[in-house]
Amino acid sequence: MSLAAPAPADRRPVLAVAHRGDPYRHRENTLPSVESALAAGADAVEVDVQLTRDKVPVLLHDPTLERLWGDPRAIGRVTTEQLDELRQGELAVPTLAEAIKAVAAANGPRLLIDLDEPGPAAATWSVVTGLGAERVVAFCGPATAMLAVRELTPDAEIALTWKQPRMPAPALLRDLRPRFLNPPFGLVTPRFVEAAADEGLAVSTWTADLRRTMRRLRDTGAASITTNRISVLRSVVDGRR
Repeated sequence: MSLAAPAPADRRPVLAVAHRGDPYRHRENTLPSVESALAAGADAVEVDVQLTRDKVPVLLHDPTLERLWGDPRAIGRVTTEQLDELRQGELAVPTLAEAIKAVAAANGPRLLIDLDEPGPAAATWSVVTGLGAERVVAFCGPATAMLAVRELTPDAEIALTWKQPRMPAPALLRDLRPRFLNPPFGLVTPRFVEAAADEGLAVSTWTADLRRTMRRLRDTGAASITTNRISVLRSVVDGRR
């Protein structure tokens, strides 16, 4: 990473993660949104995964298509062929495979797959391994979903989404072996970061959209920040105005 100004000796570079792509510029969880985030310098692009009726992992946060696509059907009741009917110009519900290929082509950034529940884990991992993309992806989500991922692979990088000020139980950490503890930004303080470090964990956090919040999180020692405004976060972590 090329920094516009040298970082202090005690400050490591912070990973800039794009939340569902670049949603202020393009519809979230679409290929144009992912590609815009990559063009803006994202170190990783976070996406959400749901399964279609034919068990294909696609990029969607909600259980239904209503909010983004104006279709009240649950995604689990729609086939991938039927999803093509929702295409709006360049916008469509992409498959996970399409998103992985887009990120892999950027040759450096990673795709951070957010799983809210264990159900999609096996189909998701099957797509990853089928593309040989194990080093391109990482995972985040609550303990139940991340344990499902860990049962599939001993090596996947995991960020454990955590919404409590106290640290996870040692037994959970032994079973899960996460690299990151992933709380909402309101929980992140220097003390929290130190407590995580004592457990051998770095801290990733979400979803910071104000410049002053990004700076505060950077200065706590957080290793990764997720945002809806990737261009702004890129300037903050690079030390640019």
